[in-house]
Amino acid sequence: MSEMTIAMTSSRPYLVRSLNEWILDNDCTPYIVVDAGVQGVQVPTEHVANGQIVLNISPGAVRGLVIGNGALEFSARFGGVPMQVFIPLQAVIAIYAKENGEGMVFGSEPGSPDPDGGGDEKPHRRTDDRPSGRPTLKVVK
Repeated sequence: MSEMTIAMTSSRPYLVRSLNEWILDNDCTPYIVVDAGVQGVQVPTEHVANGQIVLNISPGAVRGLVIGNGALEFSARFGGVPMQVFIPLQAVIAIYAKENGEGMVFGSEPGSPDPDGGGDEKPHRRTDDRPSGRPTLKVVK
């Protein structure tokens, strides 16, 4: 029997959508952790710390949330100022419930683009935490 390699799309959009729904179904508040240094990320830079931003994506906090296969986007107010937020899904580091920390941290996926873009930027990214290059799960608190 010959082995065929079937290229699959990223599982991240499906996991983010389902975890968001699961968190909401359990009457909790979904938060995402975003790598603000990934190309294409449009978030309020004044709220970025250590290259990351944590965002509340609950229905009461955002308007028009769309979690597509390539990006997550919504409009929200930050300090009273309206803003359209755009986040390529490879920039989503984690999704978790604010109340209990239940959720998922994402690692790199085989065949997906490097979130760093392979460039000379983003020294805050630490890849040595994943020596095998395979995704790992951590409890986010």
